[in-house]
Amino acid sequence: MGALIRTANETDLPVITEIYNWAVENTTASFDINPQTVEQRAVWFSHYNHRHPLIVYELEGCVAGYACLSEFKAKEGYKDTCELSVYIHPDYQRRGIGNELMRAVIEAGREKSFHAIISCITSDNEVSIKMHEKYGFELCGHLKETGYKFGRYLDCLFYQYLL
Repeated sequence: MGALIRTANETDLPVITEIYNWAVENTTASFDINPQTVEQRAVWFSHYNHRHPLIVYELEGCVAGYACLSEFKAKEGYKDTCELSVYIHPDYQRRGIGNELMRAVIEAGREKSFHAIISCITSDNEVSIKMHEKYGFELCGHLKETGYKFGRYLDCLFYQYLL
């Protein structure tokens, strides 16, 4: 069977929710504090369309991770800017899947004619920072003590990639 990167579909929602909830409960990659239900993630899923892709990395028939380009801001003047997210199932981390998804989602952004991709990364997420820098993202903003999780305030770093 091997590996496959493809567009996510609704049948992927339970495992996408599982991956996201693991990150919510164990990392600072998301500022959600409480796990989400599949129904909540279905509302989130509905925002992905022909303009904003949501892709999954499937390995041996199992979804091992996902990446998406979301609307950056709702104002029309931001329509050519998107926000990138990448999440990997804990059983599949450190296998290069994040890199494969990163390459694919940047290419999807290029194909969709986005001008800029933004990522908001907590300052303690060294793996994500290094991955973004590897792909040419540049630090363009540092907001101090912006989010609160696990009993502490965290800085948010904004990285940008111009296509």
